[in-house]
Order: sequence, then C-alpha cells, then structure tokens
Amino acid sequence: MENLFDPLFRDLEKVRSEYAPGVSSKEIGKVKAIYQGVVLVDGLPGTGNEELLKFQGGLYGMAFNLDPDAIGVVLLGEIKNLQVGDKVERTGKVVDIPVGSALLGRVIDPLGFALDNKGLLEQSSRSPVERPSPPITDRAPVSRPLQTGIKVIDAFIPVGRGQRELILGDRQTGKTAIAVNTILNQKDKEVICIYCAIGQQAASVTKTLAVLDAHQAMDYTIVMISQGNDPPGLIYLAPYAATSIGEYFMEMGKDVLIVYDDLTHHARAYREISLLLRRPPGREAFPGDIFYIHARLLERGTQLNNERGGGSLTALPIIETEGQNLAAYIPTNLISITDGQIYLSPKLFEQGMLPAVEVEKSVSRVGDKAQRPAYRGLASPLKLAYIQYKELEVFMRFGTRMDDQTKKYIAHGQRIQEFLFQMEFDPVSLPEQIIILTALSDGLLDKIPLEKLKQTEKILRKAARLLPEDLLDRMNSSETFSEKDRETLAELADMWLKRFYIE
Repeated sequence: MENLFDPLFRDLEKVRSEYAPGVSSKEIGKVKAIYQGVVLVDGLPGTGNEELLKFQGGLYGMAFNLDPDAIGVVLLGEIKNLQVGDKVERTGKVVDIPVGSALLGRVIDPLGFALDNKGLLEQSSRSPVERPSPPITDRAPVSRPLQTGIKVIDAFIPVGRGQRELILGDRQTGKTAIAVNTILNQKDKEVICIYCAIGQQAASVTKTLAVLDAHQAMDYTIVMISQGNDPPGLIYLAPYAATSIGEYFMEMGKDVLIVYDDLTHHARAYREISLLLRRPPGREAFPGDIFYIHARLLERGTQLNNERGGGSLTALPIIETEGQNLAAYIPTNLISITDGQIYLSPKLFEQGMLPAVEVEKSVSRVGDKAQRPAYRGLASPLKLAYIQYKELEVFMRFGTRMDDQTKKYIAHGQRIQEFLFQMEFDPVSLPEQIIILTALSDGLLDKIPLEKLKQTEKILRKAARLLPEDLLDRMNSSETFSEKDRETLAELADMWLKRFYIE
C-alpha cells in the first residue's frame, strides 16, 4: 500500500532534480524592477544564496534575497543600459576573488580587477568571498606580538598576531595614520599586509597609496579599493573579499595584517541595500543584522594552531564615532566583537598630542601576553604613572598648591607624555622603544629640562642602533630579558644623557 506522503516526496524529488546546480545554465530569468544598485529578478527558482548572476550586457550581480515572488540581486557594477525585461542567467558559482602572491604590490577592486595600470593579474587560484571562520579547535592563543612602531600602543596597548584590535574616534583624529604606520613597521618582519579602503574618497586613498609607495611598503602590501561613489554592493563586498585573500596566506602558515578602513561606511552600504530590499533590521535600538555582518567578518581573524600551519590574521578595523559617542550601536557592537580598542580623542588631537590615543579609554584584552619580555616591568608602572598625571593635570590648570611629592609625579608624567609624542609615519623600533622606556622608568629623564627632551629622544634612538648584537638579539627574542640586561641598558642610557642633566 502506498504511503500517504509518497506522492509528495516524488514531487519534491522532481523539483530538486529539475532545479539542480548541474542544469543551472538552462535557467533564464528576467529583470522585474530596478533600484539604485539593486534589482529584482523573476524566473530563476533554482538560484542559491549569494550565487553570481549574469545580466544581459555583461553586468554581474549577487543573489541576496531569495523571496517566493522574486530574487533580490545586489549589482556588482554600474547600471548602464540595464532595463526591465532584460535576460538574467545563473552561473552556478558563488562570488569569488583571485588569491595568491601575484597580488602583492597591486591595487585591486573587490572583484579582483586591477586598478593600478600594471597589467592583468596572474590568477593562480580563486577563493570564495564568503567563507566560514576557522573552528575553535583550529585556533591557538594569541602570544606573539605585532609591533606597530607606535610607542604608546606597543607599550600600553599591545597588539598580538591574530588579534582583532578596534581603532575608533571622531573624524580627522588620525585613525588611518595609525593603521598605515603599523603597515610601514612590518617591513622586513615577514608580515603580509592588506589595506582595504571601504567607501573612501579618491583623494584619501591616493594619499595613503603615496605614503605606502614612498616607504617601499607596497612590496609586501595588497591594496583593495572601493570608493564612495561605487555601487553599495561593491562597498559591502570589499572587506569579505580582502579577508579571503588574507586567509589564503594565513593557511600557508604566514602572518597577515588586514586593515578595514572603515566599517562605518560598510554598515551604511549594507543598510542601503537592506532598505531597498526591505530586509528587517532584527532589533530596533541595536540592529542585529549589522552586528551579524561584522561579527562573521571579524571572526575570520585568528591565530591558527601548529597543526593548521601556525599562520595568523590580525585585523585592525576602523570606525568613526560622532561627538565622541562610544555608546552608539556600531561602536558598541564592534567593541564587544573585538579583543580591545584604541580610542583617539579629538581633544588630544586639537592640543597637538599625536598620536591622539587616550590611554584611559583604550585597552588590549590580550595584554602583555602579546609583548616581548623586554617590556615587562617597564610598561605597567609607566602607564599607571601617566594615568595619575592626567588626573593631576586637571588640578594643575587651576593653579592648585601642591606638595613636593605631587610636583614630582607631575614632572614625571610630563616627561612620559612628551615621549609618547610621535610624528606620522615615523615608526620606532623595539630597541629604540625599550631604551626610552628604561630611561623613563629609572627617572633619568626627570633630570632633563622639558625643552631638551626631543633632542634627548633622538640621541637615545641613535644609541639604540649601537647596542651590542647579543643584547639586541635578547631584546627581540621571546626569551626572558634579564634584570642584568635592563641594568646594562640603564647604565648606557645614563652615560648618553649625562650632559643634559639639570645641575
């Protein structure tokens, strides 16, 4: 006797076989409606999520909404001659991008097309733009440092390889400069860098490219550009495509640094697409869909274990705050997703304190596990002394009378603040940082007038290059930097600074 559900199962099998990917080329639909960067397509019932669709005239799009009455497609190019009723074909493929060493030194768009007039790209292999993040069992703890070359970050807010460290602040506070400085500092450190410009102005991207070129950083860097006047689909796709390129190198056992500049534009592009396709936001106050698109992106950044090759993908996402509001939904989302944040204060920027990193609001949740042993015993006391100084500075402005001990705290804090100052695109090496921190920690710089501190910093940085090779090796290694080494460094710093001491 035939089961009641057998006819239903037979009908389902018939539908499944009729619309299988193997016969996708037989499916031809038509454009139903056209919006800004988005179209609705009818007649392709077998289309899969995020499948690449080809329009009449050579334009491509990505299937984004699979509704019963139509397919919402995000266009991956400019609408030129597209009209309602034009034919649409399935490709049977998801959106992918070329990956490989041939991309180093190149400027590309989110689809992998060259933008630098250096000829066609050599495509050795391709990788899907959307990929699942590595499972927990394939990951290892973050334990190796990624030196940024920025004194305040490497000493007080250390970043490790495989970490996700958020850079946030109001407009024009130096966020991109910190990311670019970090890329410049990776020269000769066997780190592959990817700079992903998301919805940026052409002038801003051109300036960044000029800096990378001038410092010979393009030899180990890939630049992916989506400009503000690009279709929202390309802007949305850019960070995922850049991450796929980074994962290719990570899975080969290499260390990768990727900068997303910035995810605020990415969220706006996705919101534009969502509104046109009438996607619900999930929640009203803190839309869950924005959290989801950024969470699944940043979860791909990690440190793989030795069984998977030991590679890493370090992510530096950048977002823009408005009116120093850290409680807005995008900053709140990303602070909860990432492993720490570097906050740039507009007040410090206006005062000329560069980089304008507000130490009190910045944190690295990996902490000193991502620092060389040479920093330990130096950075924490100096950070505490600097924060105390910032609190005392408020009273100092009102001319409050202070005892001698408080005056010493203030004098010490002023020198810490002075030595945290750093010009753009001038990375400071690890030995240079350590000798400066040692001089600060031992109070040697408290004996020097404030007006001579910049001169003494140049002397200390020059002296760091003359240190004995064995001492430099121990400083740069992951082995213990002994107390004897620190005493030797303090004695050398004292010898070089003696002529500047206040009599």
